[in-house]
Amino acid sequence: MDTGNPAPSAPGLRFEHHDTVGSTNTLAFERARAGDPGRLWISAGEQTQGRGRLGRDWASPRGNLFASHLLIDPGPANRLGELPLLAAVALAEAVDLETGAYHLAKLKWPNDLLIEGAKLSGILLEAETLPDKRLAVVLGFGVNCVSHPELSLYPSIDLTALGYRVTAEGLLAHLSTRLAHWLENWQKADGFLPVRAAWLARAAHLGQKITVRNASDEISGTFLDLNTQGHLVLRLDSGEPRTIYAGDVFLPDLKP
Repeated sequence: MDTGNPAPSAPGLRFEHHDTVGSTNTLAFERARAGDPGRLWISAGEQTQGRGRLGRDWASPRGNLFASHLLIDPGPANRLGELPLLAAVALAEAVDLETGAYHLAKLKWPNDLLIEGAKLSGILLEAETLPDKRLAVVLGFGVNCVSHPELSLYPSIDLTALGYRVTAEGLLAHLSTRLAHWLENWQKADGFLPVRAAWLARAAHLGQKITVRNASDEISGTFLDLNTQGHLVLRLDSGEPRTIYAGDVFLPDLKP
């Protein structure tokens, strides 16, 4: 295990790097249960048990970014659902900085980064109430820097295949700084408003017909907006607005 800051970053952050772990999210929770105060980044060269949203496996080959950020009591519990969108904005800005491109990545609700319509990354938020009643929140990031898996639900891409020379270490340095910036602002009154504006500025499929699938339903409509809590607002074919709280977004021609 290596410790220390990989590059100049926001003050107060700590970094822990491992060659191989099961899951950086799992390790972050272990640190929280042992009393860690948070603001800890855990990264790995390789994961053997990486996981994505809804319990899906996450391929974790070397050269890509696998990192988790541990937060303790970051804000009101009823606002935690805003954090994945905040994390997506921070990651998109980090990709811009690492590649030297501008607004390279678009955002697919709630927190996937897309380039040329293909998935670049995944973000997983998990939370746990600790025995001492502190709330541990872990934001896990997986980014395809040098390779990408073949996905069953969406096309995928990596930054090297697009012609960018990047490293996982360089991307993490930018991500840690941008995430710290957005978290600091989010914790202020009305702190989600600039996050929402930044997210919408990169929104994929805004104004387009999309389909949202969850465990029990499938709804199609035009992507109108995000509400003030970050939920997706659709206009159904009937003209009725519908707020969506969770699900996977597909374009009509990409429905599985």
